[in-house]
Amino acid sequence: MRFGCLGSGSKGNAWLVQAGDTCVMVDCGFGPVEAGKRLARLGLAVDDVDAILLTHEHSDHARGVAQLAGRARCSVWLTHGSHAMLDASGKAPTSACIIEAQPSFDIGDLRITPYPVPHDAREPMQFVFSDGARKFGLLTDAGHVTWHMEQVLGDCDALALECNHDIAQLQAGSYPLALKRRILGRFGHLDNAAAAALLHKIAGSRLKHVVAAHLSEHNNAPELARAALAGALGCEHDWIGVADQETGLDWREI
Repeated sequence: MRFGCLGSGSKGNAWLVQAGDTCVMVDCGFGPVEAGKRLARLGLAVDDVDAILLTHEHSDHARGVAQLAGRARCSVWLTHGSHAMLDASGKAPTSACIIEAQPSFDIGDLRITPYPVPHDAREPMQFVFSDGARKFGLLTDAGHVTWHMEQVLGDCDALALECNHDIAQLQAGSYPLALKRRILGRFGHLDNAAAAALLHKIAGSRLKHVVAAHLSEHNNAPELARAALAGALGCEHDWIGVADQETGLDWREI
């Protein structure tokens, strides 16, 4: 089982999880041509994508989903709320599978557990992936941490956690006050310290990979995110990976 990232940030997000003969993409905030180029960097083509999971309808996560699914001839798994929002804007995928209240479902060799998160979208979800022996937990957009999130993300072998901003840097920055309040709000984005506090609570003996995700290019820096997460684990800063907006993240084997 392995995971990688095509890009992570406000300009576009897409993650990949692969186990056996199954390759799943989570979100696609890139157009199909750009997504194809980024897939090639990880040794894949569009046709290698077996399904796309959508966390929520915001454009940096959903912009290219319908087009890429059409080219890959694959289904898109999403919630009722996300589908309704995309449908209202004329951007709903034609091959949609609605995520109901089931605790988990299978796509090929992967078992996928969706879990709700507090974010300012219609019905946002994040996901935990398992091949039966190992678990990868993904959390890219959430305003605060809930007890349920802690339970679902516990005991993972690998984690990608949102480290959107450094609070002091955001407060001192040039963003409009309304935008600052949205980001800092309970349905906005996790800051470095909040992600570190979550990691400190859920890190177990199985944990082999930790990646900082969805960093703001204006209100954060890789060294700040690394320092926060490394402090939570008591490890070296360079052990923490960072998913970059332009280069994403190379494959990580679990």
